[in-house]
Amino acid sequence: MSTLSLRFADSLHHTVRQLSKKDNISINQFVATAVAEKIAALMTVDYLEDRAKKGSRKKFLNALSRVRNVPPSEEDAMD
Repeated sequence: MSTLSLRFADSLHHTVRQLSKKDNISINQFVATAVAEKIAALMTVDYLEDRAKKGSRKKFLNALSRVRNVPPSEEDAMD
């Protein structure tokens, strides 16, 4: 595990302290979780962009053409 020293604006530090206390976790755990969530979001964007590059309009239209043309169920229908 590594140590990282961070400097926060007083207002941000105050808010982090309040939120971590509300969740019954340490400030360290709160910040680590926030960083992990941001990393996951950025990696998801990269993953989806890579998948999109591998996509093919022709394959998409081919798959779409195999979907049956039936009306939606009552709970899915739009008024």
